[in-house]
Amino acid sequence: MKQYDLFHPTVPPRQGAAVIANIDGGSRGNPGPAAYGVLIRNSHGKVLAKLGEYLGRQTNNVAEYSGLLAALDWALRENQPSLKVLSDSELLVRQMRGQYKVKDPHLKELFLKAQALAEKLQHFTIEHVRRESNREADRLVNNVLDRQSR
Repeated sequence: MKQYDLFHPTVPPRQGAAVIANIDGGSRGNPGPAAYGVLIRNSHGKVLAKLGEYLGRQTNNVAEYSGLLAALDWALRENQPSLKVLSDSELLVRQMRGQYKVKDPHLKELFLKAQALAEKLQHFTIEHVRRESNREADRLVNNVLDRQSR
């Protein structure tokens, strides 16, 4: 898996300094009832936070970006200088890396907000992972959606 350093490529974090956020977003229907889930761990695997929120009727891509924004907000609020994000959304990862353009106006707004937050960190990386490697974040999304549908 190739690591991409969006900011400060020559200044890697100290060993063990970065927190790792598995993020996911989903909607049941596209658009449909949507939520995000974020699992944040330290470099030793200790869970630091589990985040999830119901977003109402949204697209899957909006839900994915909402998960990224939640992880970035958490890192900044908790004074974490380095954040490594793992996402199974190839579109989101490639857009954040500048490999794909963001054409949708609403997604562009979320993208610009994510870029601005990421720039406030000393070190930020984002990687694409297979769905199997993101099951816990996916479970958080589904738990939020299941609670909402009761």
